[in-house]
Amino acid sequence: MLKPVIDHNQGRCFFLCTSLHMMRELTAMFRDCLNLPVLMQGETSKARLLSQFIAAGNALLIATSSFWEGVDVKGDVLSCVIIDRLPFTSPDEPLLRARMQDCQLQGGNAFYDVQLPDAVLNLKQGVGRLVRDVNDSGVIIICDKRLVSRPYGEIFLNSLPPSPRTRSLQAAIDFLAKTSLSN
Repeated sequence: MLKPVIDHNQGRCFFLCTSLHMMRELTAMFRDCLNLPVLMQGETSKARLLSQFIAAGNALLIATSSFWEGVDVKGDVLSCVIIDRLPFTSPDEPLLRARMQDCQLQGGNAFYDVQLPDAVLNLKQGVGRLVRDVNDSGVIIICDKRLVSRPYGEIFLNSLPPSPRTRSLQAAIDFLAKTSLSN
């Protein structure tokens, strides 16, 4: 479904994944169907991967957690960030599990008091990869229906900067085409 967006945008896209398995699967799939550079986290250092992405000018970079924050790509070389799922940390992760247990012992709700705020912060970090300068613009695509199908989806949406929203990939393509022409 996302190939037309990536094609129309001539790459210039980060695809942020919540798992290594998804990152590898998407990389293999996009390398088979796209005629542009497809870079994957782990194939070289983070700094070199970013340099390759910027130098190519039309690449798709597929990555996991270390690219959700601390990555600064300004300008139109990055104009689309796709996020595969809401970034909930696995409840099996030891530190999170301990925080959730502590929350429950204090009478709190581990999901709403611990997991959800962490996921919201992580999503904001991922979304923040797109706009690094006052002149930056683009499209964020979040591929998780829980944004609209679960009551907590509204918490995620309200945490993001105000901006037009759509569920139409064609509207995203049209916006990218329009902003590409004006740059």
